[in-house]
Amino acid sequence: MAPHASHSHRPTIGFDLDMTLIDSRPGIRATYVALSAETGTYIDADATITRLGPPLEQELAHWFPDDQIAGAVELYRELYPSYGIEPTRAMPGAREAVDAVREAGGRAVVVTAKHEPNAKLHLEHLGIEPDAVIGWLWAEAKAEALREFGASAYVGDHVGDVRGAKAAAVLSVAVPTGPCSEAELSAAGADVVLAEGLPGFPEWFRGCLGYDGGFSADRASRR
Repeated sequence: MAPHASHSHRPTIGFDLDMTLIDSRPGIRATYVALSAETGTYIDADATITRLGPPLEQELAHWFPDDQIAGAVELYRELYPSYGIEPTRAMPGAREAVDAVREAGGRAVVVTAKHEPNAKLHLEHLGIEPDAVIGWLWAEAKAEALREFGASAYVGDHVGDVRGAKAAAVLSVAVPTGPCSEAELSAAGADVVLAEGLPGFPEWFRGCLGYDGGFSADRASRR
């Protein structure tokens, strides 16, 4: 049976990872420092963590010639488990947001541009337990997973996440905890911006549920 072919009205909510569920800046910075040391290539690690969201290849293009990017990607991903996981922390409200969905009988799925094995390492390390983790998808490509899992909404911190939600025709819920401001997220077309970030998610989410546990975007947009 396909993931979305359920007879339940319980909602499936998608979540982005970096700067939505986790503050991966310390770990990413440490990995870039290690990558720079390994390759002898200058990388401004402090600049890299101001641009989180797009695929790794886009960031490495700032520092490596085109013919070296694929190798740098491979090395970065090899280094990441040693440098990137331990320093990373959960964003405020992350566990509670995922738990709110699951406690309502729904499913929480993480859809991220991140290398999927490393995304899973992060969540396992932090004790955040979504129902599924789908990696390697950025912006509009995230719609593939959101449609596959029958998502009702997608929560993210980047205008690329808004575009992904729109491409999947699901509710775009934005949190201004990453590189994009409330104004930028709203201008990109976010249906809901939780100004306080994920700590505001459980109350908002519960307000979207009907007596049968079903999720309604109409209830959401009226709040």
